[in-house]
Amino acid sequence: MKTPAENHSISRVSRTRSEARAAYDRLSRWYDVLAGNWEQKPRLAGLQLLAVQPGETVLEIGPGAGQALSILALAVSEHGCVLGLDLSPGMLAIAGARLAQTTTLADQVGLSCGDAACLPFAKETCDALFTSFTLELFDTLEIPLVLQECRRVLRPGGRLCVISLSKAGPSRKMVGLYEWSHARFPALVDCRPIFARQSLEDAGFRIVAARQMSLWGLPVEIVLGCK
Repeated sequence: MKTPAENHSISRVSRTRSEARAAYDRLSRWYDVLAGNWEQKPRLAGLQLLAVQPGETVLEIGPGAGQALSILALAVSEHGCVLGLDLSPGMLAIAGARLAQTTTLADQVGLSCGDAACLPFAKETCDALFTSFTLELFDTLEIPLVLQECRRVLRPGGRLCVISLSKAGPSRKMVGLYEWSHARFPALVDCRPIFARQSLEDAGFRIVAARQMSLWGLPVEIVLGCK
């Protein structure tokens, strides 16, 4: 378990929910160009680890422009259900339009606007959860709350896959430069590296699989945990 000093080594997030919502609403129509395509490789690796099955109910937290939603819809088939929760109405509008264009199973997907620190879903309703480059957007003290909510809505044996920028890997100089940019330009560099695997373990998840990749020279953790 991390010491308090290690917890404090994670950069803090200072902007409010309303500021974050407004920022992503502005970015929504450009998000694919700015980040969506760059994140594709780790996103696909995470979906492979999650291994969603037909008939399952899957929640994606922070689907953004919806790059993963159509893949999840095909995986659950017409017998399953996909839920997408995002803070930004603008992002959800783009995600909905993408779904309509990329899959005939768009009716299997329910999109809603909300906060992952207080998920608007009943206890033990999901078989699997997926979140890609979203957990690190929450302030350090909020990350355990988000993961607690994930455990609450997962059924016994349910899986959670988290993809995030990582402080646990190599490239210390790149991480330091990125954190410097985050501290000085938080509106532009809004996420920051965290300890994803350790956060899941601290929240009571059993780690089933973990991978490390690189994005722009920054370490990325892909972690699969089981409730």
